[in-house]
Amino acid sequence: MSREFMKLLSPLSRRLRLMASRAVLSLISDAPGIQLVQVKLLDGEVRGGIERFQQYGFTSVPHPGAEGIYLSLGADRDHGVVIVIDDRRYRLKALANGEVAIYDDLGQKVHLTRNGIVIDGAGLPITVTNTPKVRMETPLLEVTGDIHDRCDTTGRTMQGMRDIYNIHVHPENDGGGPTDDPNEQM
Repeated sequence: MSREFMKLLSPLSRRLRLMASRAVLSLISDAPGIQLVQVKLLDGEVRGGIERFQQYGFTSVPHPGAEGIYLSLGADRDHGVVIVIDDRRYRLKALANGEVAIYDDLGQKVHLTRNGIVIDGAGLPITVTNTPKVRMETPLLEVTGDIHDRCDTTGRTMQGMRDIYNIHVHPENDGGGPTDDPNEQM
């Protein structure tokens, strides 16, 4: 190719090379309808007020230092978006092919494994709210810890009913005195 032709293509070539860049997250604002981020790009280039697009139904607020992909729409460096951000510091590793997980920096995760779903609360509480009913359709429900039912009411708990049953007495059917305590405790 001629030198003149290469000179004509040079600005176009440079713009094409800069259409997609690696980005390192500096700041993030979760307040607007779409998140706005500040990222560091090539050779110290900093871009702020950049829209960060996420997959519908999933959202996150990554820590500074997470890495992403910055796209210059129309090859215009001043009109960019961030389309994905990942953080190698917290990413779950060693998943089997086809497995899926959501996770955070505290170790909480929901892992769809090849053998079933594993929920790890990382030592933090798990709360289900704003639902009229929780239904579990399973032939066996195992609980390794205590169950504290009706914890926010003054109604009888299952333990309270057990306590009453375990000490209850009533008149004998034959008109005799009261029965003995139940011979089998609940």
